[in-house]
Amino acid sequence: MTITIKAYAKINLTLKVLGKRTDGYHQVEMVMQNLALHDQLVFSAGMSGIRLTVEGDAPPGQDNLVYRAAKLLQKHSNCKKGAHIALIKNIPAAAGLAGGSADAATTLIGLNSLWGLGLNLKELMYLGGQLGADIPFCLLGGTALARGKGEQLTPLPVLPKMGVVLIKPFFGVSTAEVYGRFAQVVLGKRPDTAVMIAAIKSENTTAIVKNLANDLESVTFKIHPRLLEIKKQLKSAGALGVLMSGSGPTIYGLTSNLDSAGEIAKNLNVVEAEILVTTTL
Repeated sequence: MTITIKAYAKINLTLKVLGKRTDGYHQVEMVMQNLALHDQLVFSAGMSGIRLTVEGDAPPGQDNLVYRAAKLLQKHSNCKKGAHIALIKNIPAAAGLAGGSADAATTLIGLNSLWGLGLNLKELMYLGGQLGADIPFCLLGGTALARGKGEQLTPLPVLPKMGVVLIKPFFGVSTAEVYGRFAQVVLGKRPDTAVMIAAIKSENTTAIVKNLANDLESVTFKIHPRLLEIKKQLKSAGALGVLMSGSGPTIYGLTSNLDSAGEIAKNLNVVEAEILVTTTL
């Protein structure tokens, strides 16, 4: 038996940091959105153990979230079955696009089916939350409001389909460092979650792009000033709204459709960065 599943990237339409929790995480309030950009995972029944092969930019061994998710599911369910997992990477790593989290979420879904475990979404979300704050959203998918450390999810209406230009510089950003420096910076435009949700519910794309906001931009831009230049360049190129996703470093621009996103990407002159074109899901 073989199961093939897509693991979708995400962007943050808003990201508001509300304070630090006693467990070391930060309390956040985010509106999150899946993209059509995806990795692909193929799950095949194995005699025993977990075997992971990777095509693309991701660690192939036990440090990969896919492997860790598989082992956690085995332990939780006391399952003795094995699997071969083939991961084909398309989502840039360490990009603020939840590529690793999406892969882990898809692993929980795929192996739950392959092994016939019968766990429901709530149970899978509980397991996913033990591995990473974005994994519960990646299990739910679509458009959602995330609270807590990201695990308290409220589904939202589907976002009107829009084109997306992604610019991922050839460097990574430490999420821990960004959150660690958060208290030291002066914040810019802060997210208004209620206004963004109202814009989504009314399918008002003008209001959606106007209210894109991410508290972490002020921190990451201070560490990597070039990201602000990329943001300005993408806006000047014609993107309707531009924002950094997560803790960075990916900067994205929303456009009216896929064709307009492709035109903007074609005309960009950004060095030492990967440029991808996709749509919201």
